[in-house]
Amino acid sequence: MNNIKKYLNLVTGIAFATISITSCVQKDEWETPPIKCENKFSAPNTTMADVKAMAPASGVTLITTDQIFDGYVVSSDENGNFYKTISFQDKPENPTVGLQIEVDKSSNYADYPVGAHIRINAKGLRIGLDRGSVKLGSVDDDFPIGRIPGALVSRYISGVCNGNGLEVATLKPLDLATLKLAMDEKYINMLVKVPNVQFSAGELGKKYINYVGGAGVDTDRSIVDQSGNATVIRNSGFASFGSTMIPEGKGELTFVVSRYNSSWQMLIRSLKDVNFTGKRFFFDGFDGALADNWEAINVVGAQVWNIQQFGNPKPCAVMNGFASGNNTNEDWLVSKPISLNGFTSASLSFETDVRYAGNVLEVFVTDNYSGNPSTTTWTALSATMDPNNSAFNTWTYSGDISLNTFVNKDIRVAFKYTSTTSAAATWELDNVRVVGN
Repeated sequence: MNNIKKYLNLVTGIAFATISITSCVQKDEWETPPIKCENKFSAPNTTMADVKAMAPASGVTLITTDQIFDGYVVSSDENGNFYKTISFQDKPENPTVGLQIEVDKSSNYADYPVGAHIRINAKGLRIGLDRGSVKLGSVDDDFPIGRIPGALVSRYISGVCNGNGLEVATLKPLDLATLKLAMDEKYINMLVKVPNVQFSAGELGKKYINYVGGAGVDTDRSIVDQSGNATVIRNSGFASFGSTMIPEGKGELTFVVSRYNSSWQMLIRSLKDVNFTGKRFFFDGFDGALADNWEAINVVGAQVWNIQQFGNPKPCAVMNGFASGNNTNEDWLVSKPISLNGFTSASLSFETDVRYAGNVLEVFVTDNYSGNPSTTTWTALSATMDPNNSAFNTWTYSGDISLNTFVNKDIRVAFKYTSTTSAAATWELDNVRVVGN
């Protein structure tokens, strides 16, 4: 009997304990404890612009006092295209200044994702112009600006809290109309976006990076905008998207502006920055091989079309019938097929420069190329050609030449050079562009 009482008392005790425990939980949910987020550094006492202004014209400066300022991360090493460096700007949209900080640490995107609001105390760091960009970094005996050791990164960089965790802003890339505008010192380390950009014709059929012995190597890929401005995107040999084929279309390109010494090179974070879904335009500034976009056809004479370093800017296509005297020549530069399908209007433009007396360069278009310029039916086009044959570097714009009667067709554009034993001018041709709407 005593055993039965003991058993009942035990069961009753367990039941009351169970009720007591479950009564602390409402709707079968455990209450999430609050996350405590505290800013490591005190409030900013300066601006990024003021810190950047501390960089001397040459050499570096050691920052010896608390210089605390905020920024927003624009780069990401998640896809391997940034290496041990963080680029950031002063505001998530409409920024006015950008900076770069060197860190001896990988996978920075995990701590400081794109848009992360960060606070930096630059005391103890060096600042200066290093290989084309103003950077912050560690004191290093081997480099003007070294990488901050991984274990010390948190001494200088910390995320800014939004109450429960790291504040991450939605970035709005700075809209720029052309690549030429992006190639400005004031935009270095900022996130920008340029419309109507495509990869140069010579890049088509290639991957984002080259491979040597199966290993990826750092690779520049040429890009051009619809206004004819050209630069490159720089892709790391470790980029996870390196084996992806270059897209053929045109569209918006988002990138972090970068410069290595005097060479501009733009950096994408991932393939999401390349939104090329539109139809390509035709452009050739003759930065690649002549055969990328043209067939050079020699009908008469020993001289032929070639590329020389005299363009606007350099280089350009050149034809000259003079060689130990004037010579009889007929030479064509015939474009590869240009699609005007899907357009409601289209136009051709180019620039020319002439020196010495001779025949005017002629320009034609056809939608039925026979493979031989002599047997093709061409439509002659009226263009403004350089009228000054007394000097070089008098580059003249052709004007916008209508191709509206050829929309929804595949066309070829051709330039015809002729010379005689009496007169052989030198004609230079650059920035040939066919655009459509």
